[in-house]
Amino acid sequence: MAGHIQDRWFKVMTGPDGRVTKVKSDRYGVGLRYRARYIGPDGTEKSRSFPDKQKRLADLWLTNIEADMARGQYIDPRASRTTFREYAERWLGALTIDLSSRAAVEGRLRLHALPYLGSRPIGSFQAEHIRDWTSRLEEAVPSASYRRLIFDAVSSVLNAAVDDRLLASNPCRVRSVKAPRPTPSRVHPWSASQVFAVRAGLPERYQAMTDIGGGCGLRQGEIFGLSVDNIGNLGWLYVRQQVKKVRGTLVFAPPKRGKLRDVPLDPEVSAALIEHMRCFPPVDVTLPWLTPTGPKVTHRLVFTSGVGKALWSNAFNDQAWKPGLASAGIIPTPEKGQRHIVAREHGMHALRHFYASVLLDAGENIKALSLYLGHSDPGFTLRVYTHLMPSSETRTRKAISAMYRAAGRAHDGPETAQAA
Repeated sequence: MAGHIQDRWFKVMTGPDGRVTKVKSDRYGVGLRYRARYIGPDGTEKSRSFPDKQKRLADLWLTNIEADMARGQYIDPRASRTTFREYAERWLGALTIDLSSRAAVEGRLRLHALPYLGSRPIGSFQAEHIRDWTSRLEEAVPSASYRRLIFDAVSSVLNAAVDDRLLASNPCRVRSVKAPRPTPSRVHPWSASQVFAVRAGLPERYQAMTDIGGGCGLRQGEIFGLSVDNIGNLGWLYVRQQVKKVRGTLVFAPPKRGKLRDVPLDPEVSAALIEHMRCFPPVDVTLPWLTPTGPKVTHRLVFTSGVGKALWSNAFNDQAWKPGLASAGIIPTPEKGQRHIVAREHGMHALRHFYASVLLDAGENIKALSLYLGHSDPGFTLRVYTHLMPSSETRTRKAISAMYRAAGRAHDGPETAQAA
């Protein structure tokens, strides 16, 4: 047995004759009678009390504790009473991801998980609690993609709780719980005429951004962070940093996932950059590196605001990008006093999709495209853009036909003509 059962209403006494008898203790008839006690894996004593006439339940509970410890499935009852909110805060504090990603996860939990799950003890989670929460989440968050991000954040917290032996299993991963599934969608790249129409609709100081996005495949933050020394003299663009917002402060940081890369710089794009810098000379901008309290770093930025500051994505999108989309007819022009509609599929990322479509249509291979886009896995690039390779079937047919001709077995020779 992992421990023993203490009867707090009686105590054992040994008489002068050596006989052992039970006598009532000072606690007789007061409070819970039985206390099951054992030593946990951490070397400290644990216990649980049971009322009168429930010694059998105390024995059963203690037996289960012993079995759990033997199987390596022991859960500390006291630790498992920690609430989801308390544990999630500790989990967030120990994350090793960058600050902006941590802030995003923290926001998902704070807004969409803690109001529903925060007060529940971590060890009490069952599948029904997750099913109920995901049902409410579906009503509160229209986007299935965003619901999946929220769900994954909660599942990660509960995975850690399982690892820390506060929870037997993760209820997010059982068969009866269905994770939100985003509606499958395909990238539909803009046409060249749409790209140039958006370009014409932007303020003049931002027009060359479309050349960098559509002609080099840079992300928005990488365009904002493009400096003069990133522009090579031998037809290359060096992607070395981006501008991003971390807890309300703009900082310089490496590109996404730290993927430094070199991208071919086309002469047309290079000419557009030179003309832009002639009209809008680059400006030295100093920002912290990585975190709001990081060391100060200065870059001579190619694109800045009208007052020579680094660009904020929200302000740029609302004041420049969306009006450019509206002028190109990609989104509707809002009524007076109204804001532009939300159009995630038409953010600056659409320029990367256009860049990928142009390269694939020209026969560029997936591995090279993945490298230029800064993807970690060419397989991801293939999954996103494989449908933009309509000429693959044609290449397949031509390859097989060429094999038949080389073997002298083609059906367009003299014999075919005579039979006709």
